[in-house]
Amino acid sequence: MSEFDQDLDVRGLNCPLPILRTKKALSAMESGQVLRVQATDPGSVKDFQAFSKQTGNQLLSHSETAQVFTFLVRKK
Repeated sequence: MSEFDQDLDVRGLNCPLPILRTKKALSAMESGQVLRVQATDPGSVKDFQAFSKQTGNQLLSHSETAQVFTFLVRKK
C-alpha cells in the first residue's frame, strides 16, 4: 500500500487555487484517507498549515525538493 490514497498536482498554480483544489479533492475522499499534494507556490507551506488548523484535516508532513512542495493531508 502506498503512503497516500489520492494524488493532486497543483504545480504552477498560485494562492488560493492550491487550497481550493485540495478542499475539493478532500470532499470526494473518505475519512482517514490521505491526499498527496504537489505545489510550487512558496506560500503554500503557511497556507496548508492554516488550512489544516481551520478544517481539522491533519497535515501529516510537508517537504520541498527542487522547488516543489509536497504535502500529505489526512481527511478528518
